[in-house]
Amino acid sequence: MRHGVKKAKLQRTASHRKALLANQACSLISHGRITTTLAKAKALRPYVEKLITLGKTGTLHARRQALATLPQPKVVTKLFSVVAEATKDRQGGYCRIVKLGQRMTDSAPMALIEIIDLPQLTAPVAPTTTVGTGTTEAPAAEAPAAEAPAEEQK
Repeated sequence: MRHGVKKAKLQRTASHRKALLANQACSLISHGRITTTLAKAKALRPYVEKLITLGKTGTLHARRQALATLPQPKVVTKLFSVVAEATKDRQGGYCRIVKLGQRMTDSAPMALIEIIDLPQLTAPVAPTTTVGTGTTEAPAAEAPAAEAPAEEQK
């Protein structure tokens, strides 16, 4: 019987679920936000919040516990430096889940999970493309006028 057990099984074996949550936690810590199904987001939130609490302690023992949980050492470094620094004033509730609606293919409820205090990375601005006549416009910062007459003379 499952009396008092609140962990979602996600229709996976224990080892598969452990790998799934560890990889999603790595993605969330690396990128700051990820889009996944609502059930996975709800299972991921307590997992990541415990890791952030470990990161805020900052001890060697906490770092080794995080390394035992997460498969990527660079992510653990980011957890202990960037994420722990961003969430140092917050007492808990480091993650936010925003419902996005249903996925088009199978109507699964989707959600966005993000770390609240982490400064979000903005998408890079795409360069200006063709303008109706087939010519391309280059931004002024990319092509300075001094470099234009650099043709090879014979």
